[in-house]
Amino acid sequence: MSETLIVDGIVVTMDATRRVIEHGAVAIRDDRIVEVGDTAALRPRYPAAAIIDADRHVVMPGLIDGHAHAGHGLVKTLGGGDGEAWYKACHTFYTVGSDEQFWRAEARLSALERLKCGVTTGVSLLGGGDSVYRTDDPRYGIAHADAVDDVGIRAFVAIGPCRPPYPRTYATLDRSGRRDAQIGFEQHLATIETLLRDRHRKKTGRIHFSTSMPVHSDEVDDWTRANAELIRSQSKVVRELGKRYGATFTQDGHKRGSLAIAYEFGLLGPDAYMSHNIDLTERDMAVVKETDTRIVHNPSAVMSIRGRCPVPELIDMGVTVALGSDGTAPDRSFDMFRHMFQCMHYHRRHFRDADILPPGKVLEMVTIDAARALGLEREVGSLEPGKKADIVLVDMVKPHLYPLNMPVYRLVCFANGADVDTVMVDGKVLMRKRRVLSVDEMTVLDEAQQATEDALARTGLGHLTRTPERFWGVSRY
Repeated sequence: MSETLIVDGIVVTMDATRRVIEHGAVAIRDDRIVEVGDTAALRPRYPAAAIIDADRHVVMPGLIDGHAHAGHGLVKTLGGGDGEAWYKACHTFYTVGSDEQFWRAEARLSALERLKCGVTTGVSLLGGGDSVYRTDDPRYGIAHADAVDDVGIRAFVAIGPCRPPYPRTYATLDRSGRRDAQIGFEQHLATIETLLRDRHRKKTGRIHFSTSMPVHSDEVDDWTRANAELIRSQSKVVRELGKRYGATFTQDGHKRGSLAIAYEFGLLGPDAYMSHNIDLTERDMAVVKETDTRIVHNPSAVMSIRGRCPVPELIDMGVTVALGSDGTAPDRSFDMFRHMFQCMHYHRRHFRDADILPPGKVLEMVTIDAARALGLEREVGSLEPGKKADIVLVDMVKPHLYPLNMPVYRLVCFANGADVDTVMVDGKVLMRKRRVLSVDEMTVLDEAQQATEDALARTGLGHLTRTPERFWGVSRY
């Protein structure tokens, strides 16, 4: 049994009363919090505990990123401002251009970035673009999951079949060369079940898998319209498979009318968290409320330029709304402080009202509300006895964070990921004084660089790293 006592911090608990304790302490035994209170009261009760001095630091729950994409860490900014080229590059990388090392290196890079930004739990879909998952073979999901586990943070890895029609060409890349295969729905399904059976909450318990399906809306092509019943039956199979293993469900890219369609397909519910959700209809919002489905808003994403997620309206209806980075490509990061600030100002600008989304509400959206969205509210999201010791210390000894009053305002309005000093997950210190202890940073960076260069070389997409002609001196690409 090991004990740790964090002392003399500004403890932002995010508990039911949202206590902020000026000279606070958090007592940890093994992987769980056992007591939260005043330093003067807790110190005598834990005489043998290892001490972490949090003087002039905020002590808070680890941040939670409700939506992002595996693979994106190695393709960010490709194509410059050419969104179509970027989407095509994602399709190529994620189907025929990536080997196991690509997914391992990207996962370690992304988990490292999250860790250094104070994100202790993050969702990553195993791919991206237009619902292109690397689920032709379990080896890629295993490589991703094990790499994140090495870094030490929690993860939800979303896996599902690619967007139909099937089959889709995938390539296995190894020393013997490239071998192409035509992958259909049944093979995707077999991969999903293997990962759920062998990796979901196994080993350390930090890695969860979620099932997923492509989003379908009224803006569909002829194939989708003609095969609605097939999509419905496949949705049912994937949803029931996830439930059999106790997995949550997510979808990427909801927009006008698509949540109502997901409702008809039986995909909504309190174990479902849906991302983007722009320009929702009244029916969309009604079925979300009715089914207690959780919403993940990505204020920095391209979809939030094309439309708006009605976050204040959903919150007022009693819907649980979390924040996601949608990171890290084409142009985002895993810095959830950045996305909190973006969220506030995005909706205030829409309503022309500076009273929209108080900082406290936005902080809830990356802590306790995000934990609720993922079904983890009894485990993480606040500093309370019995919960996992997923804890972040933010160094407040910075000009942009002084004076040391109104700490929640300082966190949401002024802090950034580089202010995170110490990160603990499951009671284990993964970073102290900005030094990562779980992995060697330079090794992770070197592996990511090499994996990217290899993927660009094998796909012939190196030209997408060049600066586009319309980059300087003009008002738009």
